[in-house]
Amino acid sequence: MSSVLTLKRAPEPERNGTAEGQATAPGAPAPVGHVIEFTDGPGGESRVVAHVERELPEGGVPAYLAARKTGARSFVLWADPERRARLATLVTASAADGVATYRVLGAQGEHIGTLVREKALSGKGLRTRWTVAQAGCPEAVGFKGRIFWWYVWWLLLPIQVAIGVGSVLSGSGDAARGPRRIIWRAGREAPLEFLSDGDEIHVHASWVDWRLAAALGALIRTFDSWMGTPWDDKRK
Repeated sequence: MSSVLTLKRAPEPERNGTAEGQATAPGAPAPVGHVIEFTDGPGGESRVVAHVERELPEGGVPAYLAARKTGARSFVLWADPERRARLATLVTASAADGVATYRVLGAQGEHIGTLVREKALSGKGLRTRWTVAQAGCPEAVGFKGRIFWWYVWWLLLPIQVAIGVGSVLSGSGDAARGPRRIIWRAGREAPLEFLSDGDEIHVHASWVDWRLAAALGALIRTFDSWMGTPWDDKRK
């Protein structure tokens, strides 16, 4: 049975004296903006399992945004909205020439796994390649979109551009995107899958560490394509 991990915007803090409301008081840290919801199997109930927040380097937001242009990312999965306990941390090991390697660490700094993103046309293929390597488990490789749908996309590119321009002018916020589905394969197994409809990570293998899958889902969303809305690029 598969489980599903979804990155969502956190509910707006209440202003009635609750703990969430207190987080918006002057001098208090801003509330964590996004959460990871976990659903165990089809029809199962969803629950929040992590609170996601980018981790700023020395130099603050400007330094993060500057490094972000090279592919660097850093964020924390908190166990609670008050930031009292870490579940995992994603850090950038290297980022250059369209290839970025990220390490996912546990609460005590232990190594959970490695994520590698190789940008399309960076020298290793026409599609963006994602590699997931979990300690002690087989390596899984996935490619963004199916080749057939990419062919269709490029053939219809003039129409797609018109749709995008129309979306901007109308203020609808809707725009056509390129194919985004990713299926990771490790031998004959497909342990992970990213579905663009809902931006969900589906975990099909019991050996996959959910923290690594959650970090993967959050990381993919930082690379939202043209007309997308990356959650980690805010200016403050």
